[in-house]
Amino acid sequence: MRRKMLNGKIHRARVTDADLNYVGSISIDPLLLKEADILVNEQVTVLNLMNGARFETYAIEGGEGQICLNGAAARLAQIGDLVIVLTYVDVDEDERAGHEPKVVIVDEENRPVDHG
Repeated sequence: MRRKMLNGKIHRARVTDADLNYVGSISIDPLLLKEADILVNEQVTVLNLMNGARFETYAIEGGEGQICLNGAAARLAQIGDLVIVLTYVDVDEDERAGHEPKVVIVDEENRPVDHG
């Protein structure tokens, strides 16, 4: 049996930009992508702590400290909103015990402060 498990998490990142006219996606600081084990073009789930919105999109590399919602996702958050960005992975039962998600907690400027 396979189970869908949390793989990567960026916790309480602040939305820095929103670009309605961009094709789509969420632009994320490359350091955060690496620390949370999120790949460019990987599907992500975004949770907006300010309004309860939950949506899926894909990650692209942004600038330092950047969390930018692009395209339709730009309608689901405002600059300054706090979001959680998640990825999941399918894990075989025999791999489950060794699976540890990468959790990155960030400060007000989206810099990693803890790997919870």
